[in-house]
Amino acid sequence: MSPKTPKKEVVYTESAPQPVGPYSQAIRAGDLVFVAGQVPFDPVAGEFVRGTIADQARQCMENIRAIVEAAGGTLSQLVKTTIFLTNIADFTVVNEVYGNYFDLAPPARSTVQVAALPKGVAIEIEAIANVPLKS
Repeated sequence: MSPKTPKKEVVYTESAPQPVGPYSQAIRAGDLVFVAGQVPFDPVAGEFVRGTIADQARQCMENIRAIVEAAGGTLSQLVKTTIFLTNIADFTVVNEVYGNYFDLAPPARSTVQVAALPKGVAIEIEAIANVPLKS
């Protein structure tokens, strides 16, 4: 017998940045949706947001929202996020923007400083959501 390969499904939306490498915007595995790290790229304008760290954080969260909605969920279903910052001094501002996306029971979160991010952006956010399959 060959081992059973777990089922996975690609989640895709035109409302979020298109993958520029060998990865998916998100992968659904059962009820879990694993959202790839989102940088502050505005898919409507077709360019990176180079404004304040608050502007960049907001764009990352909007990209995550679009992908989770494409999977049939909402931001309230996020269970874990990881925020990558090139400058940990931006934590307070990012935390304020991030907090505006959640009412009660925000997801578990890690925030780390990294040496650099793709395209010279200052922030990247990845997420995991629990979005039950509809029967």
